[in-house]
Amino acid sequence: MPNIKIFSGSSHQDLSQKIADRLGLELGKVVTKKFSNQETCVEIGESVRGEDVYIVQSGCGEINDNLMELLIMINACKIASASRVTAVIPCFPYARQDKKDKSRAPISAKLVANMLSVAGADHIITMDLHASQIQGFFDIPVDNLYAEPAVLKWIKENIPEWKNCTIVSPDAGGAKRVTSIADRLNVDFALIHKERKKANEVDRMVLVGDVKDRVAILVDDMADTCGTICHAADKLVSAGATKVYAILTHGIFSGPAISRINNACFEAVVVTNTIPQEDKMKQCPKIQTCYTYERHLLIQVIDISMILAEAIRRTHNGESVSYLFSHVPL
Repeated sequence: MPNIKIFSGSSHQDLSQKIADRLGLELGKVVTKKFSNQETCVEIGESVRGEDVYIVQSGCGEINDNLMELLIMINACKIASASRVTAVIPCFPYARQDKKDKSRAPISAKLVANMLSVAGADHIITMDLHASQIQGFFDIPVDNLYAEPAVLKWIKENIPEWKNCTIVSPDAGGAKRVTSIADRLNVDFALIHKERKKANEVDRMVLVGDVKDRVAILVDDMADTCGTICHAADKLVSAGATKVYAILTHGIFSGPAISRINNACFEAVVVTNTIPQEDKMKQCPKIQTCYTYERHLLIQVIDISMILAEAIRRTHNGESVSYLFSHVPL
């Protein structure tokens, strides 16, 4: 693949390396450091003139530092005469602040979109946006990829009783995602209506649908403190579910999340590697990656590097990306 360069930010270098390996490319040379006053400094170590540049940086960890680093890298490549700069952002930062839900609330996702555009990004590749409308905050092309094909593949390969399951959304916002998966598997779906008194605190849950004597599979786009999915798992067990799985695209797992998962009644919690999970594995003996296939461990990781790599390849060659909405690349 001529005239293409892939650079990695510091948020998720393992994923960047997997993408580069999949494409048969070397990661571009870049040095990121901080001055003593905590200003971010980026040095691109090779020529990008006339190149198609892809910068991989996920919105996780030190989110504000990583976002600033991404903006500086985009700008550095743009003013060094790169022909096109694409930001590959597996987990989009500030995606939950996508609407003005109360007086004087900011729409921070729109602000991030403006910052990326002003920095010089020509194209965005991301995965499972919290709200699809965020694509409309940009005046540049946005490819919002889906983890759904990889999730379907995991369900069929790892849950023997999947034909007798119910796909469950832990909130009303995820209903569309859940109905799509249930239709593809030809199984029933259910919905949990939750009432919040304040952010990150769920007050009451009501199950709409039937899970009695069935395997329940909770599907959501992200889990932060895991209060919602752990409450939902308890609700499903009390409603008669035989086993409960949770499948999440972005496993943020902040605050009390790990201890909540350890104490909850999950058969397995499955996340993709849009966010690095290695540190969480050190904190929690029950976490595993899918590469070892040890059944007794609780959290499993679906590798989505091949989906992002194929999106980059297709974008670079001017091919359609829509194939990836329903297929996992081999």
